Amino acid sequence: MSRSLGPLPRHFRKEELVLQSHGVASWQQLAALTDGQLRQLSSQGGALERQLRKLRGQAQLVVELQLEPHEAALLLYAGIASSRGLAQASPQQLLTQLGRLERSLTGMAPACVDATTVRLWIQRAQQASGRSGK
Repeated sequence: MSRSLGPLPRHFRKEELVLQSHGVASWQQLAALTDGQLRQLSSQGGALERQLRKLRGQAQLVVELQLEPHEAALLLYAGIASSRGLAQASPQQLLTQLGRLERSLTGMAPACVDATTVRLWIQRAQQASGRSGK
């Protein structure tokens, strides 16, 4: 299954335009880009390599763990940059961390991520990295 890449948040607008102009139209295509390819895309102007790397990290989580793009972004902002890192995470610690992050972003709105969701993500990450559950 290949999910369409866009639309991305406004702060990734330049990167989205560069990716589109080079035929990168799905999360799967973005996840497969190498460091060298990201460097080349950024050297052509408009896109920042740092931003492209963030997007690739998000894409890798989306593809490897079948996450929604906003879920992968939340994990990245919480410091989980790979399925291996997620596989090693403590469910309770991650839930606390994500809850704090969500509250800082949305105020006191109800949390979108619950304990069941966090455990599911960790299980998927453990399966993807060949690590069994605790």
